[in-house]
Amino acid sequence: MKGQVRLRRVYDARLLDDGVRVLVDRVWPRGLTKAAVHLDEWVTDIAPSTRLRRWYGHRPERFTEFCRRYLIELRDAQSAAAVDRLRELADTGPVTLLTATKDVEHSHAPVLLDLLLDARTARLCSSDAAGTAYAPRNSVGERGSPWSCP
Repeated sequence: MKGQVRLRRVYDARLLDDGVRVLVDRVWPRGLTKAAVHLDEWVTDIAPSTRLRRWYGHRPERFTEFCRRYLIELRDAQSAAAVDRLRELADTGPVTLLTATKDVEHSHAPVLLDLLLDARTARLCSSDAAGTAYAPRNSVGERGSPWSCP
């Protein structure tokens, strides 16, 4: 992957080095207009399903199971195509994944970031009976963040 992929909240100010700005949420962020977001693409097919999002409810104690279920959802044809699209964008230059989530650390966004930066994530977090764990990357793609998803 040629370009840098990073993660930011959609409410944060746009930076000159953001590159292609992609909203990865299924629901449009509250209180923002499309012009205010400075968005290049909105990839709804990559976000967790409404059913999964509602089940999770941003409850940190469910994050581990949420990660597992989300990665299974990303195997769906439409979701996989959306992941491929993000990889194509990243091959051409910097990409900034945007989310409206307040608790970014416990959302789908770091799981998606790690998936884009390291294809092994999908295998590690799938239905692994051994409970293999991985440490997702932080918002600028470095390992060792506090985010965890066994």
